[in-house]
Amino acid sequence: MPLSFETLSHGRVAFGFFNIESDMLLLQQYFFFADAFCRFISTCAEKSYWHPDERFAVYEIADPAAVGDLRGAINGTRHTGFIGQTYLRFPFPDKPEDFRQNPFGDKTQNLFKELIARFAECRELEFSRRPEDRVRFGEYLFDKNSFQALVRYVERGGMPRWKDNLRPQYVQNMRARIAKSDNPLFRGLEFDPGP
Repeated sequence: MPLSFETLSHGRVAFGFFNIESDMLLLQQYFFFADAFCRFISTCAEKSYWHPDERFAVYEIADPAAVGDLRGAINGTRHTGFIGQTYLRFPFPDKPEDFRQNPFGDKTQNLFKELIARFAECRELEFSRRPEDRVRFGEYLFDKNSFQALVRYVERGGMPRWKDNLRPQYVQNMRARIAKSDNPLFRGLEFDPGP
């Protein structure tokens, strides 16, 4: 589930997985897939300098009502907006032990692209390293610690964590590239033990 993360520009914002059967993430009104996010982070980790004009493709849902009601969708009582439509297809599990992020959630990307198309516009956002190890992601500005917290969240599979502690290959690749990185933005970033 999405958690609250601190920004320098907007206070606390929501970021994270919102349905365990998808690898789609949200950052407030922006939606994007975790495999693309991890590939982007992997590429940036390989460079000692992160170009200030890097762009990242997202779906943006400007109207909060069109995003939907996550709590209502989880409870099965309100299936409004994009998130509501996802929970009609993939309801919240009945058993607490089944609440784990699916490491094969990227297999549902075509369905999630189809569902979000009714609600969102495709955009390319600035996703860049700024002075003093700050990161701009669209309109949101993160310090190094908060940015690293986003990366750690995705690496561990969010709040429920990856099912059977099985990380997707794109996450494993990102971990390996960060471990070898000499980019100051990733200095000190450590992950929980795991495959």
